[in-house]
Parts: sequence; C-alpha cells; structure tokens
Amino acid sequence: MSQAPKPVSAPRAPAALGPYSAAMACGNLLFLSGQTPIDPVTGELAEADIRVQTERCILNLQAVLEAAGSSLEQVAKTTCFLTDMAHFAAFNEVYARFFTGKPARSTVAVKALPKGAMVEIELIAVKD
Repeated sequence: MSQAPKPVSAPRAPAALGPYSAAMACGNLLFLSGQTPIDPVTGELAEADIRVQTERCILNLQAVLEAAGSSLEQVAKTTCFLTDMAHFAAFNEVYARFFTGKPARSTVAVKALPKGAMVEIELIAVKD
C-alpha cells in the first residue's frame, strides 16, 4: 500500500498566499508549490528587478527543500513563470548560479503573478 502525500512545513519560507502547502512529500519525491519573490521576514515583495526577484524565489525554494530534507542539487524539474520574456537572459544568469546540475525545465510567459511578482518558480525534487 502506498503512503498518502504529506505536507511539508517550511518556517523559513514565506507563508502560503492561499489554501495550499509549500510542498508535498510523496515517498522520496517532493513537489514544491510555486515560490514568488516574497521576503519571508517582511512579507513584502522583493524590489522590482528580475535578478533580485529570481534570487529571492530560489532562496525561498531552497528553504522549503531544506525543510523537507533535500537541496537544490536534488532538483529534477523546474517550471518557471515570467511576466516578460524580455527578462529571460537576466533570469537565466541568476538561475544558472543556483541550479548547477541543470535540471529539466520549462519556462513560460504569463500575464500576471500574485502581488505583481515578475517571476515564480515551482519544482520537483528527490530527497534521501
């Protein structure tokens, strides 16, 4: 019999903006909800610069991964949402610094993101 998915609590990441968990653990797989560039201490959106916002998103994801017993090195797939594809190159510069294992990825343009964010990233990872 398989185990039911279990929510992951991540106190060092921003609180969810709705009725969802930061992540769900299913066996050794982790499914992380999208993280926006909200500062977990202030609850405010990071400054309106794609590089700053991308870094904040990834740091938030890292906090959730660590709370679940994983890391950025164990990411298998990311899905990235940008409000402007003109930011693609700058986004990639920051992304490449953190995701050195080059996980599979999809990047799509969206009309808008919560709180006016410029970027959101969700991912799937494994844990030991």
